[in-house]
Amino acid sequence: MEKQPLPRDGDQTEAPEVNGGETIQQDPVEPPARDGWNSKVEYFLAQVGFSVGLGNVWRFPYLCHQNGGGAFLLLYVLLMLLVGIPLFFLELAAGQSIRQGSIGVWKYISPKLSGIGYSSCVVCFFVALYYNVILAWSLFYLGNSFQYPLPWEQCPIQGNATVKECKDSSPTTYFWYRKALDTTDSIDETGQFNVPLTLCLLVAWTVVCLGMFKGIKTSVKVMYFSSIFPYVVLLCFLVRGLMLDGAWEGITFMFYPKLEIWQDVQVWRQAATQVFFALGLGFGSIIAYSSYNPRNNNCHRDAFTVSAINFLTSVLATLVVFAVLGFRAKETVMDCVAGNVKQLSEQFLKGSVNENLMLDFNYSDPKSVSLEHYRAWFKNYGDQVPGNLTDCDLEEEMQRGVEGTGLAFIAFTEAMSLLPGSPFWSALFFLMLLNLGLSTMFGTMEGILAPLTDNFTFLAKNKIKFTVFSCIIGFLIGLIFTRRCGNYFVMMFDDYSATLPLIIVVVFETFSVSWLYGADRFLNDIEVMLGWRPSVIYKYLWKYVCLFAMLGLLGASTIRMFIKRPTYTAWNQEKAAEEALEYPGWALAVLSLLIIFAMMPVPVGFVHSILQGRKARDSRDMEIGQYSLVSTGENCETPMTEMSGLDQETNPLST
Repeated sequence: MEKQPLPRDGDQTEAPEVNGGETIQQDPVEPPARDGWNSKVEYFLAQVGFSVGLGNVWRFPYLCHQNGGGAFLLLYVLLMLLVGIPLFFLELAAGQSIRQGSIGVWKYISPKLSGIGYSSCVVCFFVALYYNVILAWSLFYLGNSFQYPLPWEQCPIQGNATVKECKDSSPTTYFWYRKALDTTDSIDETGQFNVPLTLCLLVAWTVVCLGMFKGIKTSVKVMYFSSIFPYVVLLCFLVRGLMLDGAWEGITFMFYPKLEIWQDVQVWRQAATQVFFALGLGFGSIIAYSSYNPRNNNCHRDAFTVSAINFLTSVLATLVVFAVLGFRAKETVMDCVAGNVKQLSEQFLKGSVNENLMLDFNYSDPKSVSLEHYRAWFKNYGDQVPGNLTDCDLEEEMQRGVEGTGLAFIAFTEAMSLLPGSPFWSALFFLMLLNLGLSTMFGTMEGILAPLTDNFTFLAKNKIKFTVFSCIIGFLIGLIFTRRCGNYFVMMFDDYSATLPLIIVVVFETFSVSWLYGADRFLNDIEVMLGWRPSVIYKYLWKYVCLFAMLGLLGASTIRMFIKRPTYTAWNQEKAAEEALEYPGWALAVLSLLIIFAMMPVPVGFVHSILQGRKARDSRDMEIGQYSLVSTGENCETPMTEMSGLDQETNPLST
């Protein structure tokens, strides 16, 4: 049976039924109560707010720093043009045309693919669970920013001595691991609940619930602030950062291209993964947001615009991060120079250093010695001086890259504590993180709520109750992240609960549209929808480039997971240092179950559709088997003649 085109204006959006294994379109019935955007601005704020998240601030700069600077940017742009934007356009067009969430879209294309949408919902739920914990951390730091001095500027004093754990690490590291998280030494040690973080998590889920209370009608009002405010903060930090000593050194180090990294397969894997997650592919949120658009909306232009904004935001965040971290690195190496000059002066006074080795340093003011002057001296005479003098290399300090929570809650926090008016900058930064996360959370929750309410009438009629119930369940399950070992579970969910399942989801999406439904037919539908036909290059990008790129990413991610036992970064209180530990057996089992549970809807939906098709075919065969050819002779009795006789006996009107 020939596949039908995607629905046009007024067409139905419910999934087709299965009859004997074939796809049968139902009569057009558009849900009359479906929401829509009040303006294109609202849609852009929602789509940009979802795609621009915490990863743009604390993941992209780290990858750029570790993988060749400017060379990584070029690679990222290449993969975004060849893979990211075509897949982004595919999801936008599918959602806008079929006007359903992820479940309804893939069920419409083929009932056998309905599991793709359910899998997206499961992954969105996993992500929402730990993502809101990061909002809780941001709330905790935001609350602690309204005091002077900041509580992470100095090590606490216990008795008459500095706390050893803080002295052996740093004030910001100590505050993060001991005061904020109060973390255990490993994931095996669960510990009790962290009460302040539990309260912050409750506040975070309450804010999300209120924002999602009436769907996009309420969430978009919050996004007018949450999607725009981060850009204001980033620009403020950029202007302030460029005025700091060491900022230009940090930016120069950041963007210096190292083209040799293109030979490393892992760099390609990391760049592709970042493109994949930066645009939010596979979550179903893109489809959900696009489904509220009018059918003639130019989703092709939207794909390029949102992707460009996303990329430019990542570059802006990278400039800010490395301007500030360059300042932090310069401060660190200048402290190193001052300490070494002071040590050199003490060695000279003891007679341990030859007078000929002593240059014209201002030993009375070690901080006045320039970095260039000291390094030139150290290169010639450093090995001839007793003691533990070091080189104080700025580039080496910059190479100590940090990502994720380490960047936001330790490195960047330490840099802000060195600024004049540090409480103001700290409050501004964590308010920015809170708004970035909030916009992404709205999109993630929409990726759960929209598909389910579109496909289940009961949930659609009780959408507010369903939203509140989902947030309550999210908070209750999220309590595992507020125990003392909760940070390690956040790492587990972040690293493994979404990556493989989402890649598999996008592989099925690409295959179903370009091969099962047909890339040409999909382009025909887009032409009817937009009034013009996109370039034929999309056909080949979807069928070959995107599909094989995602299969390659899936293979690389799977192989990497199996050849290297999964590890997590733990905090050792006795050593006052981070260390990489392998997940214990039970944690590997939990990790595996997360992946399996997220992927399971795909095969289950496929099998369920086949069984439903067989059941419908068997039922039809049984109905046909109840009838047989009979003689219509004069004396022939049949059940119908018996019924006629009965009618005549019982119905007086027949006589």
